[in-house]
Amino acid sequence: MQDWQMISCQKPKLLLVDDQRVNILVLHELFREDCEVFMATGGEQALQVCRTVLPDLILLDVHMEGIDGHEVCRRLKAAPDTRDIPIIFVTAQGAEQDEVRGLELGAVDFIVKPINPVIVKARVNTHLTLKRQSDILRSFALLDGLTGVANRRKFDEELELNWRRSLREQSPLSVIMIDVDHFKRFNDRYGHLAGDAALQAVARALNDVIKRPYDLLARYGGEEFVCVLPSTGQVEAVQIAERMQGSVRTLKIAHLDSAVEQMLTVSLGVATVVPNSETTSDALLAEADRQLYQAKQAGRARISSCA
Repeated sequence: MQDWQMISCQKPKLLLVDDQRVNILVLHELFREDCEVFMATGGEQALQVCRTVLPDLILLDVHMEGIDGHEVCRRLKAAPDTRDIPIIFVTAQGAEQDEVRGLELGAVDFIVKPINPVIVKARVNTHLTLKRQSDILRSFALLDGLTGVANRRKFDEELELNWRRSLREQSPLSVIMIDVDHFKRFNDRYGHLAGDAALQAVARALNDVIKRPYDLLARYGGEEFVCVLPSTGQVEAVQIAERMQGSVRTLKIAHLDSAVEQMLTVSLGVATVVPNSETTSDALLAEADRQLYQAKQAGRARISSCA
């Protein structure tokens, strides 16, 4: 299923943030049928929930003990993975200074207490619709036009996002670099239309292997693909690479000019790391690329890995 199809059929995720539990319960009752509702009773908890679930919209109380709504908004807008989440501030009657400050911080709307359920629902639905439309348009912009998998820009974003998450959670992160063997010879013999069709088939075969919604396959450029696997150690990443290799073989696409076999094959390089402050996502990608080079130097149609 493509990203835009997933976006259009999922319930939107709504985060309610208020240190008065009765307010949260009222809003939860209002939206529980139409949204996947998450709740937080303080600023710190709200930040933790946001990093975990990445809601589609936040209803955020301005005045809370500890970290107030303005500071929560400032921190969310400063972080790359949460800065695009729309925030509606809930503020007291006549608190114009709250609205001015909220607009400066990036809020999209305000709801004044006491809450009118009809007005709240209308405004939330409007901003959820805008968010969904924006997400769908953005997903199209992040797809490779030929193969339909993610493009290089999407991969770069996801790699950086998962790097930060793995660094925070101290979990392993794996990358697989994939190259179609002797693809120039394939194009020279069969023509570029056949080459395009072969790349499309290879992309589908590779993508069929990854099952988790947070794994990502992308076209890296030309006949190269790349896969990012969060929370995946070396052994499991190599197993996924082996399944990818087998999936491409089952296509049985003839490649009579290949120096490896008489069918289309792929070489794969696997790298795994548990991120720390002394390493970077670029270094992980470079290691996967180095492992791919090793696989090609060793004869192609094989896997090389390093943790």
